[in-house]
Amino acid sequence: MDSTFWHDRWARNQIGFHLPEVNPYLQRYWPGLGLASGAGVLVPLCGKSLDLMWLAEQGYRVLGVELSEKAVEAFFREQCLAAHVSRRGGFKVYQAGAVELWCGDFFELSREDVGGCTALYDRAALIALPSPVRERYIAHLQTIAPQVQDGLLISLDYEQALKDGPPFAVSDDEVRGLLGAHWRLSILEQRDILAESPKFAQGGVTSLEERVYQLAGL
Repeated sequence: MDSTFWHDRWARNQIGFHLPEVNPYLQRYWPGLGLASGAGVLVPLCGKSLDLMWLAEQGYRVLGVELSEKAVEAFFREQCLAAHVSRRGGFKVYQAGAVELWCGDFFELSREDVGGCTALYDRAALIALPSPVRERYIAHLQTIAPQVQDGLLISLDYEQALKDGPPFAVSDDEVRGLLGAHWRLSILEQRDILAESPKFAQGGVTSLEERVYQLAGL
């Protein structure tokens, strides 16, 4: 997988990963993190998610990172926001109010770019990446954002051999192996969502476990 894959998905509007509403897990569990008002939240591979506006409306500063300029522009258009656009290194940065969306390659982010973020929200980043890239993603995240102490991570787990990703299957063992050295991980909720995911069922998948993790600094 490379950038062409994701640009093509957005160009063809093949964005089944986009939710037309705010993620209910976010609404249910984010307040329990106890973050201070005005805290910065890093949202990797954010697309045009409505979760970005929800976080901003709760009083947080949001820094989303997204490869597709089409997705970024769609977010501001659909939210009826006039964005100020600037350049930061290899990124085109769109900013309106408490929301900044950095359009570019996540792996080009530096520690200075995300220094104001103390929390992480990952609904669709880890599961969007194949295994070798997942390791690189977490390693880069830990390098550029060691100050991030709190957050939510949502994963999917199923028999990968039955269906190609994305979204990819990420087991509980893998999540703990990737993140456990830097965060305490607690499963807040786990449920089988196969009945809500006909494409997986049609592909022969018999179980589709969705897990919500709370991240807390060690």
